[in-house]
Amino acid sequence: MDYTVVGAGAGVAVLLLVVLVLWRRSSGASQSKRAHDAAKEREPPVELGETYEFGVTEFTDHHSGERVAVGKVEGFVVFTEDVPDSVSEGDVVRATITSFNRDKTSADAIFEATA
Repeated sequence: MDYTVVGAGAGVAVLLLVVLVLWRRSSGASQSKRAHDAAKEREPPVELGETYEFGVTEFTDHHSGERVAVGKVEGFVVFTEDVPDSVSEGDVVRATITSFNRDKTSADAIFEATA
């Protein structure tokens, strides 16, 4: 058996795998950038002081260290503070919009209740 050919084939397979992983990462990043740019082009579908219902898609840590629920209203990202520990991903919450980020591509809100 010619181990040189086997080794070369394995090397090519590893190289293709690395290229595929890097391509998927850059594809996800470019998709995220396109979504962000599109959000900058439109008016937010929410208004300050108004209350909306939406599903929690995930939780993230706020720069203050607080747990923040993330959800979307008509595709628009809303970060919701003061969410009780009993709320889980997939739960529907009601929150009041308190502010927008600089480019109005997302909003901050305060938790009101579970829906």
